[in-house]
Amino acid sequence: MVSAIIPARNEEASIARVVESVAAQPEVGEVIVVNDQSTDRTAEVLQDLAARMPKLRVLATRNLPKGWVGKNYAASIGAAAATGDWLLFTDADTYHSLGSTRRALTDAVDHNAVLVSYSPEQEMDSFWERALIPFVYCRLAARFSFTRVNDPNHPDAAANGQFLLVLRDAYESVGGHASVSGEILEDVALARRIKQSGFGLHFTAPIGIVRTRMYRSFGAMWQGWTKNLFPLMGGNLKSLSFEFAEALPFMEMSVLSLALLFLGGVRVSIWPAFLGLAFGVLCYGHIRYAAALYRNLYPLSCVQYYVPAMCLYGAALIASWWKNSYGAVVWKGRTYPAKTL
Repeated sequence: MVSAIIPARNEEASIARVVESVAAQPEVGEVIVVNDQSTDRTAEVLQDLAARMPKLRVLATRNLPKGWVGKNYAASIGAAAATGDWLLFTDADTYHSLGSTRRALTDAVDHNAVLVSYSPEQEMDSFWERALIPFVYCRLAARFSFTRVNDPNHPDAAANGQFLLVLRDAYESVGGHASVSGEILEDVALARRIKQSGFGLHFTAPIGIVRTRMYRSFGAMWQGWTKNLFPLMGGNLKSLSFEFAEALPFMEMSVLSLALLFLGGVRVSIWPAFLGLAFGVLCYGHIRYAAALYRNLYPLSCVQYYVPAMCLYGAALIASWWKNSYGAVVWKGRTYPAKTL
């Protein structure tokens, strides 16, 4: 039996959809939602669902213990109450297609994995989502190669907490969420612990299995990515510098061109060369981004957002570095000072 565990904090807009989609999976014997001190209608929605869903159990967190991130604590409570041999951790913003759990269990057998994770398809309804989300995921695909992550001989490890199925025995043997209690990227940290312990991983991005709308406003999207981007990209200045060099060539070439322009005395004759260089770099960036979109199965129409996407991504990277290094990460109404992460 599979126990599905859903941490939920102020998720009134999406909690019903994920609970219903997970409960519809024949392999899921119980759905445990941990209401993490929600202040909206999440509790009322869950009460209505529990009245008609025998599989659903609703738990609640109390005060957040020192050293814990809220989601990790809620997940640990759900895991402690679960009775299944497999634990399916998923987020409240996901939708699970019928057969998704069976597919994951099959992948676990076929790939000799105790942890199977899927990167969901993205639902994007606003300009900001269509601009930034494909760009971020194309960068993540460049950093986290599925081939390297799934290779038992390679140290790379990654997972996506929106769909993370793990064998209970393996989960408990590495200490569960208690072992990653203070990690903002608890999914990647848990996958790393699993792989370092000698267990197999299988991480991929299948089509038609699970999908998500991660953020319903620009503010929520900004909070989410500025929380995650810097640790995702390595969590140190060296990796941040490499990411800027790799992901933002147009910005860098523009700055370099301007520098050369002014060093040359700002002569009128230099302007055509400067504009030509900037145009060439911009065209190259669009072509490269279109290729990345194609490889990662995003609509090619997203290439039109390349310039705003690049600017947003660069700004989010800098903000994420500052928040995780010197400031504080704010998420779901809680503040985590950088020194405690």
